[in-house]
Amino acid sequence: MHLYTQSQSPNGQRVAVFMKEKGVDIPLTEIDLRGAENLSDEHKNRNPFGRVPVLQMDDGTFLAESQAICLLLEGLHPEPNMFGDSPEEKAKIEMWNRRVELNVLMPVAQGFRNLTGFFKDREIVVKEWGEVAAADAKRAVEIFDTHLADNQFILGDRYCISDMTLAITLGFAKNVGQDLLGSENIARWHAEVTSRPAFS
Repeated sequence: MHLYTQSQSPNGQRVAVFMKEKGVDIPLTEIDLRGAENLSDEHKNRNPFGRVPVLQMDDGTFLAESQAICLLLEGLHPEPNMFGDSPEEKAKIEMWNRRVELNVLMPVAQGFRNLTGFFKDREIVVKEWGEVAAADAKRAVEIFDTHLADNQFILGDRYCISDMTLAITLGFAKNVGQDLLGSENIARWHAEVTSRPAFS
């Protein structure tokens, strides 16, 4: 297998941290997003949407989307378990992970792209939409903060991929000027999650 990624992007980081949690090492090639290498014909042959990460599998086919890549690696390397053991646990982890992606990661990313204009040379930038998206992310994090008042991790006392996704998202948000780590419970939880060796 071979991984095409941008390790500092949120989705690239999710796969990188996941591989460290699993003790998995896959050869990789870094794709220059700012240089638009992801929009080249070569990369679009791997993923027609031009996104990273993309995993080239042993049969030569490609698997895109960080969650899908992590799910494949979970199947190949079941321990430590990050996606749940029982059907109920798997469903709850999926629920919380979707809540992170839809309500925090996507709005933070839209805020970043539309407020900074980082990719304005290749996409339409709407400052007002960036402001709305950043405010949406902040409101969503308040819900997570309330939940974490009574829980060590998102799923109670069980660390899982939902924690990983949210921690990476909040780190990315802070790096792009959307600091969402001010709440007491979020700050406590984030410090504990990011102190794990996989985040070093």
